[in-house]
Amino acid sequence: MIGYSLNNIRIQTEDFDLALEQKRLRELSPNVGAIVSFTGLVRDFEERRNIDGLSIQHYPQMTENLLEKIVNEANLRWDLLGTTVIHRVGSLQPNQQIVLVAVASQHRLDGFQSAQFIMDYLKTKATLWKKVTCGETSMWIDPKESDMEAEEKWERLRD
Repeated sequence: MIGYSLNNIRIQTEDFDLALEQKRLRELSPNVGAIVSFTGLVRDFEERRNIDGLSIQHYPQMTENLLEKIVNEANLRWDLLGTTVIHRVGSLQPNQQIVLVAVASQHRLDGFQSAQFIMDYLKTKATLWKKVTCGETSMWIDPKESDMEAEEKWERLRD
């Protein structure tokens, strides 16, 4: 598809169309045998509190550069034909889409593992700051212990 690179990384305020992004990956190569995707949504609760909204901020260009490094590392570890990472910023409401990680590969195992790797690293390495609003209260969200453990697992596998 013209204008669509093998690695498509975007930070944007507007929503994304999962079907369109999968179609773009499918059209990259006749060798695509699997497309694996993960779509993250704004939860309506955080630590047993109802969430009214989520605000996501980023450091322009630094965030894109870090995402590109993550995707490049995935391409070194797995045989990928194309990768899409879209992360939304700005004000979001519960049940809205936040993030899309989608990968095209010849085989499903490369797709599943690389998508999980990208998402695990995105949660800990990307310069994205999330603030949750619950009624009159707002608080910044730190990476969870489970996110850090997932990243460490991939680091151990590299060695």
